[in-house]
Amino acid sequence: MNEIAARGLTKHYGRARAVDDLSFTVRPGRVTGFLGPNGAGKSTTMRMILGLDRPTGGSVTVDGRSFASIHRPLHTVGAVLEVRAVHGGRSAYNHLRCLAQSNGIPIRRVSEVLDVVGLSDVADRRTRGFSLGMAQRLGLAAALLGDPPILLCDEPVNGLDPEGIRWIRTLLRRLAAEGRTVFVSSHLMSEMALTADHLIVIGQGRLIVEAPTAEIISHSSENYVLVRTPHAARLAQALCASGAGVSTTGPDGAELHVTGLGCEAVGEIAAAHQLTLHELSGQNASLETAYMELTKGSLDFRAEQVSS
Repeated sequence: MNEIAARGLTKHYGRARAVDDLSFTVRPGRVTGFLGPNGAGKSTTMRMILGLDRPTGGSVTVDGRSFASIHRPLHTVGAVLEVRAVHGGRSAYNHLRCLAQSNGIPIRRVSEVLDVVGLSDVADRRTRGFSLGMAQRLGLAAALLGDPPILLCDEPVNGLDPEGIRWIRTLLRRLAAEGRTVFVSSHLMSEMALTADHLIVIGQGRLIVEAPTAEIISHSSENYVLVRTPHAARLAQALCASGAGVSTTGPDGAELHVTGLGCEAVGEIAAAHQLTLHELSGQNASLETAYMELTKGSLDFRAEQVSS
């Protein structure tokens, strides 16, 4: 099964409600992104999945069981959360060797995962001298030690350079393609758009939406059809009569932004009225735009717009 399933998951800290009746399912075979503003409850949710925090209400299971009931959990779940939580006096190799021994994992696996994450050349260096990017790679190596079918990552590209970001994106998608369950929390919308097949978006501890990434982007209000034509006024009238929303832009008013109709429908209406088109193209919103629309009512902190 290899699913992560939250049902009515709730967590209170005193009077503060960090997670509020949250339900979702993370399935194998795809990368699922976990998005939400600061303070939305993402880290608390991940900690409850891993048994590091006890829910106030509801439940969360991993492969049909609570995390606490899993024997030798590195064989089932790999997690990248607090990458600096490493004994700085140990080498990368010895850090992983200790984890392997305590989880019944063959020592040869240590060299294998160091090679996977690109740390073989620094395996004997003490981790206190590692950069944030190197620490991220070491955390991922630890998560992969037991060759688990489920992987959780909290901000896995933090501190990585562009080459490293591309590398981890490719790795996560390959792991998902192998049939694993991959659950990734991130604030980088552009990266999530390239990495995640499916998204879970929360705000103020509550679920906002759970859907495929492409579907979330397609519902943004900033998706429109761009039309350039010397007959803007006549085409706008015809489009409005067909139920479309039309706005005119450009210095000469020759550019139309059309909502409510797709490119094919706009082109057919223009042809029916024998109107020349110079450009007809669909303009898709970014994941960042769609995300901002979804979470605009769930921000704990809002920056003031400064006019020049």
